Amino acid sequence: MNLERDLALEMLRRMLRIRLFEEATIELFHAGELPAMVHLSIGQEAAIAGACLATTADDYMTGNHRSHGHPIAKGARLDRLMAELLGKAGGVCKGKGGSMHLADFSVGSLGESGIVGSAIPVAVGAGLAADVLGNGLVALCFFGDGAANEGVLHESMNLAAVWKLPVVFFCENNGWAVSVRAGELTSVEDISVRATGYGMPGVTVDGQDPVATYEAVSAAVARARRGEGPSLVEAKTYRFHEHAYGLRVKNSYRDQSEVDVWRQERDPIDLFRRRLLDEGLADEAAVEALDSEVRAEVAAAVEFARDSPYPEPEEAYRDLYYVEGAST
Repeated sequence: MNLERDLALEMLRRMLRIRLFEEATIELFHAGELPAMVHLSIGQEAAIAGACLATTADDYMTGNHRSHGHPIAKGARLDRLMAELLGKAGGVCKGKGGSMHLADFSVGSLGESGIVGSAIPVAVGAGLAADVLGNGLVALCFFGDGAANEGVLHESMNLAAVWKLPVVFFCENNGWAVSVRAGELTSVEDISVRATGYGMPGVTVDGQDPVATYEAVSAAVARARRGEGPSLVEAKTYRFHEHAYGLRVKNSYRDQSEVDVWRQERDPIDLFRRRLLDEGLADEAAVEALDSEVRAEVAAAVEFARDSPYPEPEEAYRDLYYVEGAST
């Protein structure tokens, strides 16, 4: 595609927002300010940003335990996300969700969960609601290569296909299900080929290329809005850090040389920066200015999170049930 300058810069902006936000969480972790370990999307920014940019802010989105990148790429405020990670009242879930359970309805983020595959049927439910209401919205459903082997994905894809629901199933295949190589758990090389069994299109793209991801998801979104049903997009990507940052694994399960190759030769942000410069879509000054802008945004988010109060004890009893006519 002929990449437009504004779209290209927004792709880089969202990738930087994910990377720098998560680098800030690493610093908070080592400072003892995070209440738990976090699952980072560093290395997978291109797949996430490209996919989310193919949707609108009103479209639905569900994620998984590797959760920060999804709402960030969907346009969520960094300050309220960071406050949530610190368990503060100013967080998107009032400090009650934490890193793995982020939700921000203002940008269509319906929620994420540490239970593998659990958000997949939520996305299908959102697609059903959109179909019934006829509002033209689409549900973007993120899941990993591990969840690709869960029975709930089979049920969800089958139902979405039978009812022609506007759902885009998006697999972030980073090659590892915690400490087991994906190829040892999956019967096919490309997860996207499984789409054939449900009568829907399936495509595999380079997950380190936000443009390739954007094009594939844009086509799937357009198909869904036409009422032609769901699609499956698989992005081959890689996580640079451990499954969960701070997790101590007794025995090393992947060669450091493998990690180094991805970091040095396949870093999605480095690759896209060079592309912008080579294609004349931005100059060094514009790229540096964007980097500085996002760094300032992340620094302000950390300050906001630190300054936010912790929720009052009675907050634990709020938002448990919906009461018709209730003001809170």
